[in-house]
Amino acid sequence: MPALPGPPAVPGSSAEAAAPVPAAGPAPVPEPANGPAPFGDPGALGRILRGPSGLGTAGLYLTSRPEPASPPAPAVPAEPAAGRPIPGLYHHPVPEPDPARVEEVSRRIKAWAMDEVELYPEEWEDQFDGFSVGRYMVACHPDAPSIEHLMLATRLMVAENAVDDCYCEDHGGSPIGLGGRLLLAHTALDPLHTTKEYQPQWAESLHADAPRRAYRSAMEYFVQQSSPSQTDRFRHDMARLHLGYLAEAAWAQTDYVPEVWEYLAMRQFNNFRPCPTITDTVGGYELPADLHALPAMQRVIALASNATTIVNDLYSYTKELASPGRHMNLPVVIAEREGTSEKDAYLKAVEVHNDLMHGFEAEAAALAVACPVPSALRFLRGVAVWVDGNHYWHQTNTYRYSLPDFW
Repeated sequence: MPALPGPPAVPGSSAEAAAPVPAAGPAPVPEPANGPAPFGDPGALGRILRGPSGLGTAGLYLTSRPEPASPPAPAVPAEPAAGRPIPGLYHHPVPEPDPARVEEVSRRIKAWAMDEVELYPEEWEDQFDGFSVGRYMVACHPDAPSIEHLMLATRLMVAENAVDDCYCEDHGGSPIGLGGRLLLAHTALDPLHTTKEYQPQWAESLHADAPRRAYRSAMEYFVQQSSPSQTDRFRHDMARLHLGYLAEAAWAQTDYVPEVWEYLAMRQFNNFRPCPTITDTVGGYELPADLHALPAMQRVIALASNATTIVNDLYSYTKELASPGRHMNLPVVIAEREGTSEKDAYLKAVEVHNDLMHGFEAEAAALAVACPVPSALRFLRGVAVWVDGNHYWHQTNTYRYSLPDFW
């Protein structure tokens, strides 16, 4: 099947899209003195909702659009999305993802999983299809200039899920020995540099199991399309993810229920961060390393990633309760540590998510004012779109998720 035509091209490495930082650098971004910046500045928030404006920024959109007089209302799908959103959960509805792109990404990722990396046996096929990863990634990256750009994120998402399932959870995962398995898998992302005698043995090990095969292949594709800085950023975030896996595994081995703040600290590492952090690579441009490293940008990315991960805790709550053993998620930890009912713990977890979301949006708006560089503004918008797409996928994936009867 031939590749589908992409949307109008989004410049990738051109001066317009890259938007080099002026020699003097962006305006300094102060650290928040007393928590998040005040939420509700309509001018700053409007800048994020509208995206970049001004000379040379038209190419940052897939289509031209006039500058509105005031921030537009969130986009509403033409038809109601499947699934019921969690009552009281702060989120933004999104348009239905392009069905042609969803179909093509779904076709390609299944061929990659089955033929290139032999990721799963036939009896797991229904679960793979039910994951709906094509719809997930198209919803999260509507500005991707091509199907192949979307595939960069899709392969990595599937590979990360395979590591989680096969090493940690559903399909034979165990906390026992997890550190060794993760370390060896991480070398598929961050290559081993060793002697000629031992290099062949390491290279052969990358084909030893499905997670390592998936990591190796997905990373090879990613490296071809990303800059060295973007590649290194992703490796760093994957190390963070693996550290979070190990903390959760250690608590499982000792039957320890963490304090709520400890659980949230673990979730800042064991979370979706590697996904939104590559939004510029998938969009065909680059956020310069010095802008990505700004403490304020790091705070925005962390808050967005934390909020999206609590979304997963909330939507997967009944699924995890129905699984063998005790699964750690925010409502379970709140109920245990704060002595509340399951319902009250779940509703408090919704409040925690909402606070994180408001913090993310406030910090993103403040950073957009302090650092109005086109690539930074586009990246902030991309992260916000990823957050919304992530919620859309959780809400609509009724194959995997159903809500508790708390309302």
